Amino acid sequence: MSSGLRIGIMDLMNRLILALDAPFAGAVVFGVHFDGHLVVEALLVAVIVFLLFQKSYQPQKRPLTRKEIDQLCDEWVPEPLHPAITKEMEDEPPVLESDAGPRIIVSGKEVINLASANYLGLIGHGKITEACNAALKKYGVGSCGPRGFYGTIDVHLDCEARISKFLGTADSILYSYGLATTSSVIPAFCKRGDIIIADEGVQWGIQNGLFLSRSTVKLFKHNDMKALEKILEEIALEDKRVKKVLNRRFIVVEAIYQNSGQMVPLDEIIRLKEKYNFRVLVDESHSFGVLGKTGRGLTEHYGIPIQKVDIITAGMGYALATTGGFCTGSAKVVDHQRLSGAGYCFSASSPPYLASAAITAMDVLEESPELLVRLQENVTLLWKGLSQARGLKVTSNALSPLFFLQLENTSGSFKNDSMLLQEIVDRMLEDAAVLLTVSKRSLLDNCKLPAGIQLSVSAAHTKSDLLQVIQSLKSVVEAVLDRK
Repeated sequence: MSSGLRIGIMDLMNRLILALDAPFAGAVVFGVHFDGHLVVEALLVAVIVFLLFQKSYQPQKRPLTRKEIDQLCDEWVPEPLHPAITKEMEDEPPVLESDAGPRIIVSGKEVINLASANYLGLIGHGKITEACNAALKKYGVGSCGPRGFYGTIDVHLDCEARISKFLGTADSILYSYGLATTSSVIPAFCKRGDIIIADEGVQWGIQNGLFLSRSTVKLFKHNDMKALEKILEEIALEDKRVKKVLNRRFIVVEAIYQNSGQMVPLDEIIRLKEKYNFRVLVDESHSFGVLGKTGRGLTEHYGIPIQKVDIITAGMGYALATTGGFCTGSAKVVDHQRLSGAGYCFSASSPPYLASAAITAMDVLEESPELLVRLQENVTLLWKGLSQARGLKVTSNALSPLFFLQLENTSGSFKNDSMLLQEIVDRMLEDAAVLLTVSKRSLLDNCKLPAGIQLSVSAAHTKSDLLQVIQSLKSVVEAVLDRK
């Protein structure tokens, strides 16, 4: 660079510096008026552009030494695969040493069993045992394949046809696991962009189905029809405000809620469904074989045609005393699941003898309607006996065989309430030889309903056993609460 040009540049820089020295005032450079602020901003922009075009600094790469590798390995602490084990998690449940009948053997001692959902008392029934033995001799133990891959056996088709005939629906489909039924059915019909309105107290299987569907899920207050209608009105107003998008819309409820024992008002659900053009899915796990004059569930109890409910699901491990689940409805609803129900397509089909047990259980129910009468008498006896129990309140429906007792003075903490109720349950087993259970929830369960003691009433329970349970429970609860 020539000396003359260098002198010119330095002179220009000096003039710029003089311009910047004038506080909040302009300066004249080469006869041109400059604002000091503009000059500063121009310089900042120039520096930023210069930095952007510079190559980023990259330190010289070199491999780690053996000593550095060993040091990093010694310092590394893996994240745990599960949360820390607490004292509550270490508690082991009682182990049964007999069938789950009204009286069972626990640790060598006979106790009254109100922890098993054997609603009709069909566990160990002679006809069901005989049917299972015949199926075992003919088919063996397992099916060794999903329904679509050589896992369909004639007894599965017979069971599906028997369920449809019993309920009066067009078709039915079997699932191998009761909890997987709703988890598979909901995602089969609902996808991203669809709308599902569900009760906030639904059980884990339904919660999992809602999550897997990836739909827009709105929860309403437990068994509150006004809260449900408010959400439906908001959706209707939104449809009027914006261009309506074509999507599927479902209301999802349980006939008898597993987390509270309350019964859903199906007549109101159907009214709202028809008013706001929604479909309805009802899980009847705890009402199938229990409600109605002939045990056909919630629709029979309310006198509503079953065709008004779009999809009905149920687990068979309750009234039918077997394992698995089913979905029933129109032929199109069922056929769609045979290609899109994950639990149907990818799980091994249920052992044939379990399907035979379900068929025989429905036969026994139709032949012995007195089972339903005896069950309701036992439910009523327990309801009247425990309605005035000090420190506890009955929250379940008066017709529900799933009986719920919650603390009158709750701490507001599910964990703390569960610990107190578990103490009552433990005392009942030790002192009164009565097996009860406290509502259990996993860490993934989002249900916000309070904890409670569950009593599963059976038609096989004797009145003397239930009176003993009532008296013992009142005494134990008073003793535990007084000590607190």
